[in-house]
Amino acid sequence: MTHPPAIQKLITIFSKFPTIGPRTAARFVFYLLKTSDAEIKEIAESIASLKNSVKQCSFCFNPFEPSTSSGQEAELCEICADPRRDQTILCVVEKETDLVPIEKTKKYPGRYFVLGGALSRFNREDLKDLRTGELLARAGQKEIQETIIATNSTTEGESTALYLERVLKPLGKKVTRLGRGLPLGGELEYADEETLGSALDGRK
Repeated sequence: MTHPPAIQKLITIFSKFPTIGPRTAARFVFYLLKTSDAEIKEIAESIASLKNSVKQCSFCFNPFEPSTSSGQEAELCEICADPRRDQTILCVVEKETDLVPIEKTKKYPGRYFVLGGALSRFNREDLKDLRTGELLARAGQKEIQETIIATNSTTEGESTALYLERVLKPLGKKVTRLGRGLPLGGELEYADEETLGSALDGRK
């Protein structure tokens, strides 16, 4: 049995989303078929406005929605623009969703840098997707005294951490990694706050 072209097209689109397979994508589509016209319109308008309303922070590359109350759009996200943050510490995460759980621990006072992915030891092509040059520029700033490598406890995360340690070493500054507590193969996005907080405290 084949789906009508309109349904199959959406299934193909949703299947491109991370961790979404054809079956889950199909469930999304059939859910949408049951929703009201008003809900469909709201979803479509939200997607259409996403690119226009959300920007990338010019320092850490985390997406944020600028406030236009001052008459000018900000270039820095709320975290990077906060003068109360410790300007001497930089925490490097693989992706945007890894930043949120670290913030929730309320144990990290510094700034962040979103690397943009991870490095597979079997595919060196991944290097082109990483913001290595931008990271060196941020970590090399005079005020930065420590860079925390907060990659995931996966094979790719470990490969990325080893690579970053190597490229950051010539800067001659302190480079640390999250301490033990995170399960092998686990991702920061799914770690509980207590475990992640202990890993921050135990960095070395």
